[in-house]
Amino acid sequence: MGKFELTSEQIAAYVRYLKQEERTPATLEKYLRDVRAFALWLDGEAVTKEVVTCWKERLLAEHRAPSTVNAALSALNGLFRFLGWEGCRARFVKVQRRLFRDPARELTRADYDQLVTAARAHGLERLALVMETICATGIRVSELRYITVETARRGRAEISLKGKVRTILIPAKLARKLLKYAKKNKTVSGEIFLTGNGRSLSRRQIWAEMKRLCKYAGVETSKVFPHNLRHCFAVAFYRAYKDIAKLADVLGHSSIETTRIYLLTSGAEHQRQLDRLGLVS
Repeated sequence: MGKFELTSEQIAAYVRYLKQEERTPATLEKYLRDVRAFALWLDGEAVTKEVVTCWKERLLAEHRAPSTVNAALSALNGLFRFLGWEGCRARFVKVQRRLFRDPARELTRADYDQLVTAARAHGLERLALVMETICATGIRVSELRYITVETARRGRAEISLKGKVRTILIPAKLARKLLKYAKKNKTVSGEIFLTGNGRSLSRRQIWAEMKRLCKYAGVETSKVFPHNLRHCFAVAFYRAYKDIAKLADVLGHSSIETTRIYLLTSGAEHQRQLDRLGLVS
């Protein structure tokens, strides 16, 4: 088995390659963070399959979630594939499909309503509207830049991400609120959600604002992050229409299997389903 030296130049070349592949900024940030963490752990040691396996075992020993470990391995495997180091790639951790969501991370409709109400009560109008926009359309937080004055007027937006283009519809009530907000902030065209300096809102900024909001809303911080609003939309949509194929299209998923993850029942709901079986006398 070969030994390879990992350099900062190789990592930089990998990042340039990912940009050419039109990976999202969030993916770039995540991959770079994982690759740099691995390089720091290496501390100059040569890269081998055995070393990569040790890195994987170390992450598991730190009680990282299997999904977190697999995400880190995905970043490394992509790097090794790019460099031609196929023999260094590691196998993913096998994870049995979950039957229900972790209640500590389950954002309910009541939680969502509390967050929006608290945001408005504390004068956080932009944050309240950002949360409503994500939750009412099912878009990713990285797709907020496609919510513009023009798309709000049309009631639809063309979103281009991961090499795919999809059309999302903007509910009429939300469109009116977006245009009212834009007018109030003297935004006549382009993106609606901007910082005070006129820049796009970052994922990190929205995440931080939502976490700070938790103490006012009385919602556990473990439940509150932008992507959970997308999950909230998926659950509401499926309960209303029972059409997982259409939901997958709306969310921009290539596989329905990905969409199924969004539709896991809560632990309490799963418990009720078991109780209704009536198998205990």
